[in-house]
Amino acid sequence: MFQSLIDVILPVFLVIGAGYVATRRGYFQASHVDGLMKFTQSFAIPCLLFRAIATLDLSASFDPRLLISFYTGAATCFCLGMAGARLIFKRDWEDCVAIGFCCLFSNSVLLGLPITERAYGADNLTGNYAIIAFHSPFCYGLGITVMEIVRNKGAGGIATVKSVFSAMFKNVLILGIALGFLVNLSGLWIPQAVDEALSLVIRAALPTALFALGGVLVQYRPEGDLRTIGFVCAISLMVHPALVWSMGSALKVQPDLFRSAVLNAAMAPGFNAYIFANMYGRAKRVAASSVLIATGSCILTVWLWLLILG
Repeated sequence: MFQSLIDVILPVFLVIGAGYVATRRGYFQASHVDGLMKFTQSFAIPCLLFRAIATLDLSASFDPRLLISFYTGAATCFCLGMAGARLIFKRDWEDCVAIGFCCLFSNSVLLGLPITERAYGADNLTGNYAIIAFHSPFCYGLGITVMEIVRNKGAGGIATVKSVFSAMFKNVLILGIALGFLVNLSGLWIPQAVDEALSLVIRAALPTALFALGGVLVQYRPEGDLRTIGFVCAISLMVHPALVWSMGSALKVQPDLFRSAVLNAAMAPGFNAYIFANMYGRAKRVAASSVLIATGSCILTVWLWLLILG
């Protein structure tokens, strides 16, 4: 069992580590890493999500029990993150929202997909794609809405709603997901030549993204706010999957979807946590260091959750 878990987890983190070392040693410059991240985040991964949603069997994958389990846990962690930041660490409310977002946004694409695929096979990613389909819209919708309310610039409810939708639909991941739903629900088909081209791009998406993630992490230093960072890591890596496990068990989510939900919940905060903090200029050091430390800690915590899942 130990060897099989190492075989699942280690290759993913070796690719991240290769990106980290290559950038740290100067073989890749920050501009090179930015280009790789731009390619994956703005093109390759949206293509992956578009094709996955366009070809997904919606009736089989969108089990309400799966989505309720995962997103109730995520929303609870968002609230716990805000409450802890306010009551324990005495941060102002805008910082609290940014810290809550770090506890909310798990790295379901760059870590969740490859780890689940290596653990259970490419045919067992239905639950992952169902979660990912709502992940960015749900997390950004919740985070931006609460932040805009907290900021309360006197713009009124309509302006706040416009701000939320504007920020969400500038996100290319959300656009890829939306186009996938459009093709799926309309009954349109993807021409073979286009599908083959998408397949070529998609094969590069996850390994390139993992390598680029390693390069991005070089820019971050775990400095200051260590108690707050430790709090975020504990919520993200242990509390979220525990909540999903409890709710999924109570709702009797079918095994393959249950595994996907727990593993996605167990992932470190995604790079989007830093993007959100940077967008508002709040708690950026906490967000950046949480991404770095939690991603490294995933090697142990994901191993633990895979053991529990059997």
